[in-house]
Amino acid sequence: MEVKERDITYCQSTGVTALIDRPTGYPEPGYRPAALQLFYQSKTLSNIEPVTTYYLEMTDQQSLKSKPKPEGLEVVEAEEKEFRFNRYLYQLVGEPWQWVDRLSLPDAEWKAYAERQALRTWVAYYRGSIAGYYELEKQWEGNVQIAYFGLAPRFIGRGFGGYLLSHALQSAWDWGNTRRVWVHTCSLDHEGALDNYRARGMQVYRTEQE
Repeated sequence: MEVKERDITYCQSTGVTALIDRPTGYPEPGYRPAALQLFYQSKTLSNIEPVTTYYLEMTDQQSLKSKPKPEGLEVVEAEEKEFRFNRYLYQLVGEPWQWVDRLSLPDAEWKAYAERQALRTWVAYYRGSIAGYYELEKQWEGNVQIAYFGLAPRFIGRGFGGYLLSHALQSAWDWGNTRRVWVHTCSLDHEGALDNYRARGMQVYRTEQE
């Protein structure tokens, strides 16, 4: 199997993430990586609810329904790539959702992931404190994935998520020759996540249930 590049597949609330080899021409990471398979195999039907994964996309920039910027919130790109910063953001935002598996990755894997030219990171600040972040990954044939997105715990419920997602989508479209922006979330993520994606103009194009 010819490998084009490495993909990252995750579900925020389970904290299960895996770097996987994507075969050339493979449309998107819809198959389950081994790490996620092991998670579900470790559970039984008696102690886990069915988990639904939603794949959403936006294929026309005109579909973007932006939300106004809250006063005092600023979003800045981390133009100097530093994998330790990405690791900190991952821990800060992911702590309530048990994002723990990537914390044990060696520095070399973090560096390979976070300091690629195909990955860009933006950070939201409110009154000098980190309020959230998102990562965009440039993929094949004009696809851009929102690889990670979320708010720091103390800023959840303060009306920042809609604007931050609007900013993420606009940044994705502004990244040269983008033809499609996509993301996936699951039913274990924050209860408002799916509604936020839909409210900004993204549409569900596939669901999977485990």
